[in-house]
Amino acid sequence: MASHSANLNLEPVIWARLLEAQKRDISPELARYLLSIEFTDSDRERIGYLAERSSSGTLTPDEEAEYDSYLHVANVLAIMQSKARVVLGEKPLTHS
Repeated sequence: MASHSANLNLEPVIWARLLEAQKRDISPELARYLLSIEFTDSDRERIGYLAERSSSGTLTPDEEAEYDSYLHVANVLAIMQSKARVVLGEKPLTHS
C-alpha cells in the first residue's frame, strides 16, 4: 500500500473527479443556486490576510492549513460554478 503524507488533502481532487464524472446536466435552478454561492466579506478578508502572510512566508502551520482549506474549497466551487455557467449558456469569467 502506498504511503501518503499526513498533510496531503485529497478531498478536493476527489470532489473534482466526482463533478467531472457526472453524466447528467444540472438543472438551471441548481445552476443559478451554485452561481449565487460566494465567500462572505469576513472570509474574503481572512483569505486576503492569509495570502499576504503566505507571500511573505510568515504563515504558521495552522494558518497554512486554513489557507490551503480555503483554496481547496474555492477550487471545487470554481469547478461547480463553471459547470453551472455552461448549463446556463454563460461565458466563463475572465480575470483581469
